[in-house]
Amino acid sequence: MSERLPVFPLGTVLFPGLVLPLHIFEERYRSLVRELVASPEDGPHEFGVVTLRRGVEAPSPEAEDGPAPEPPPVKLDDLYPVGCTAELRQVTELPDGRFDIMTVGRRRFTLVDIRQGEEPYLTAKVEWLPDETPDETAAQLAPRALAAFRTYLDLLRPDSEVIDTVPGDPTVLSHLIAATAQLTTDERQLLLAAPDTATRLRAELKLLNREAGLLAKVRAVPVPLSDLARPASPN
Repeated sequence: MSERLPVFPLGTVLFPGLVLPLHIFEERYRSLVRELVASPEDGPHEFGVVTLRRGVEAPSPEAEDGPAPEPPPVKLDDLYPVGCTAELRQVTELPDGRFDIMTVGRRRFTLVDIRQGEEPYLTAKVEWLPDETPDETAAQLAPRALAAFRTYLDLLRPDSEVIDTVPGDPTVLSHLIAATAQLTTDERQLLLAAPDTATRLRAELKLLNREAGLLAKVRAVPVPLSDLARPASPN
């Protein structure tokens, strides 16, 4: 089933269930926010977030002395093929007409085509990807992925608290890992586009083990002899 959807090209990847705050400064997307706010309560309050490929600039904030230059037209090839809708949860209008909004990722989709000019903002024909229902394989992979994620976070930020509360749903966990781990945009996009939760968790296990191995090697680098010559701290 296909549908036309307003879309916002960004330099980030949004996953279902994850929070995305945005500062809206371009007039065309201010118009979109006003339309979403004015839509009926039971109507759609969401827009698509699609990720710009490397080398394509995201919109720049307005300069202090006037609006930013109009960005060049976005072509379908400038965007990754899979995106996620952002559901509007909170809107703060600023005195100058800009908005600070809080959104949450909701539904994944595949881009079919994009159009400019019919609306003030970019729109796209999209096909919805099916909702994920974790199977037994995903349920078995989730504890392994969580353990690898904890190990990775401990190596990445040894002085901070490792997350205590984690989602029990394997799909939600897979999206949290994909959004939190320090991965490339290509890797995040592959995880977003994964056909099911088990496939995503398997890929994340490989990525987390790779990243943990690299971090462990960095931590294993010998300290300089000059550091070893310093007096030991009584603490």
